[in-house]
Amino acid sequence: MRPETPPHRPESPSSRPQSPSGRPESRSSRPDAPPAPGRPEPVPYEEGLLDVGDGNRVHYEVHGDPAGKPALVVHGGPGSGSSRTAPRLFDPEKYRVVQFDQRGCGRSLPHASDPAADLSVNTTAHLVADMERLRVHLGIDRWLLYGGSWGSTLILAYAQAHPERVSEIVLASVTTTRRSETAWLYGGVGRFFPEAHERFRAGAGHAEDPVGAYAALMNHPDRAVRERAAADWCAWEDAVLSTEGMGTPYTDRVDDARLGFVRICSHYFAHGAFLEEGALIRDAHRLAGIPGVLIHGRLDLGGPLTTAWELARAWPDAELHVVEKAGHLGGDETRRLIVTALERFADGDPAR
Repeated sequence: MRPETPPHRPESPSSRPQSPSGRPESRSSRPDAPPAPGRPEPVPYEEGLLDVGDGNRVHYEVHGDPAGKPALVVHGGPGSGSSRTAPRLFDPEKYRVVQFDQRGCGRSLPHASDPAADLSVNTTAHLVADMERLRVHLGIDRWLLYGGSWGSTLILAYAQAHPERVSEIVLASVTTTRRSETAWLYGGVGRFFPEAHERFRAGAGHAEDPVGAYAALMNHPDRAVRERAAADWCAWEDAVLSTEGMGTPYTDRVDDARLGFVRICSHYFAHGAFLEEGALIRDAHRLAGIPGVLIHGRLDLGGPLTTAWELARAWPDAELHVVEKAGHLGGDETRRLIVTALERFADGDPAR
């Protein structure tokens, strides 16, 4: 199906696509994207809203060289929305860079901050199908996949379903969103931040399953209840990142962007990302022949290194780079390794 095409940028704030509240949708720096190298902010040469079914339209944009090596940026969250910094990691003279907002977030419609938006049709399988539909729509045969955090989970799910469509993979801050990983992020790591974790648990009414409790709160008919739950959730996310000195990227989300993010994130995490526990590592053999680069900070408290290490052991064509002084958000060395991998693959060199 052909997409509806919104006005092309550059655009004034008043002309940007509107959120459900009527305010322009903003896209600030995301926790899944490290600082970009010194390249100007790219302007897409193509963008649109692709009808993916179920009443959803997914926003996408394409940067760089139309004849360049195809690459897809897969954002984190889930529910973060795409990042303005991520395309700057790619050489615009070598790559055709596609990025999209996953269902319910960013500039995709309907936005999950609207309680009427149906999340029963927002699952990992739906997102994988959307990625494949986007590939077909853009006439791409195979593409490199890049992403971090939740983006790495979605990339692995897509690549294992469609390995013949993937040329290379670059992942940072690797997660597979197993229930055990979610239990650590919203429970186990609380031993390092007991005060903040107590506040997080209190926000969920000290429920035995706080993630499930937050998912229920984010569907409450009272917007004030949803706003309070979203603020409590984001305060916890920022507490986990507090040792990295990067400010408060989750709390900095405002209004509908925050509501949509927490509603989607709690929805996925309450359901184990709609994946069989451990399936992405168990089925990593499906990635055979796809070169991969995994980059992970040793000091990542929210997503410990063990997941990246287990994945690297199960995927013979992947190489793991451990950044000794980096956490979940990465930094200069993380960025350098990402850019090096992207440059290497652009030049057709899969060798380590």
